[in-house]
Amino acid sequence: MNNRVALSWSGGKDSSLALDVLINKGVEVACLLTTVPAEIGRTFGHGEKIELISLQAKALSIPLAFVSCSFEDYTQRFVDDLKKIKEEYSLTGIAFGDLYLEGHREWGEKAAAEAGIEAVYPLWMEEKDSIKALETFIDSGYKAKVIRVCEDVLDSSWLGRDLDSAFLRDIQNVNACPMGESGEYHTYVYDGPLFSQKIQLASPKLIQLETTKKLEFEAYQLTEK
Repeated sequence: MNNRVALSWSGGKDSSLALDVLINKGVEVACLLTTVPAEIGRTFGHGEKIELISLQAKALSIPLAFVSCSFEDYTQRFVDDLKKIKEEYSLTGIAFGDLYLEGHREWGEKAAAEAGIEAVYPLWMEEKDSIKALETFIDSGYKAKVIRVCEDVLDSSWLGRDLDSAFLRDIQNVNACPMGESGEYHTYVYDGPLFSQKIQLASPKLIQLETTKKLEFEAYQLTEK
């Protein structure tokens, strides 16, 4: 496995679990990389505020780089910025938190190859093993809240829930990937073993989007653990 990588960072459980696996294997994560489409001014993956992603990076003491792009030139901007970040941080690879979707992996491998580095997938598994991945996350000590749900799969009662044993039990009773790999739900990680401080979230507000509902926190800050 590569020894100095950037990690594609959404702020959710997959990113955090990938970070944990990489560090425990002795891989140096030189920086976190988050895409921010100019059209929305928020993260591409979860539509999260960039301030909340910055708080995570600060709590983790890992440099954070934002890739500013548009929906039209997403791939090209990602590759162009990755080339610059590769030189800045002397990268040998870029890691992604994808679990089993082949199309996502093909995109990541192609983008990494164009930037002259290797794509690393520390969580890669078979679809049937996604329930084990959720169990691993819950047992890992990281804390995450559900911040977005696809209305076709999960209703708003799932918003704000922590990923815990009750969540593990209930998610198996719906027709969804336990890890939300196809976008059934998204999470925000606010604490964990690698966090020097905890992120306190307050004043949640429900936002209705086109096909999803999102929990927006109006107040947030780093606090001592």
